[in-house]
Amino acid sequence: MQQFVIPQFLDVEDKIIGPLTVRQFIIFLIGAGLIFIVFKLATFWLAAIEGIFLFALTGIFAFLKINGRPFHHFLVALIQTVRRPGLKTWGRSDEAKESKKDKSKKDIITPKYTKRLTKSRLSELSLMVDTGGAYDEEVEGGF
Repeated sequence: MQQFVIPQFLDVEDKIIGPLTVRQFIIFLIGAGLIFIVFKLATFWLAAIEGIFLFALTGIFAFLKINGRPFHHFLVALIQTVRRPGLKTWGRSDEAKESKKDKSKKDIITPKYTKRLTKSRLSELSLMVDTGGAYDEEVEGGF
């Protein structure tokens, strides 16, 4: 019998540089690139203020976890919830009401005769069901 290794700790990300994971490292690379672009395009004081803001935003995206999930997963779920609320309400449309009114009476199946359901009739029907249809009222004579 072969034994298979079952992977465990699937939630733990691999560390590549000290305590940084691959995801965090990529986020910091993107943040550093944006800060570099800001310092090239803006004046020093404006770039310093924007750089501090971008550094804080990069740190939030890299390290902050909400309910054990990375921040960007939380942000995507928040945007989806705002755009499409989870509460769905059902309302009958006017077309469904009209199509129900337009049905002709020939589509409705009505029995040719109906017997009154009494206690003896109910026991007769249950006997018919129990015997798999072998019992027939007309042949046996009923009760």
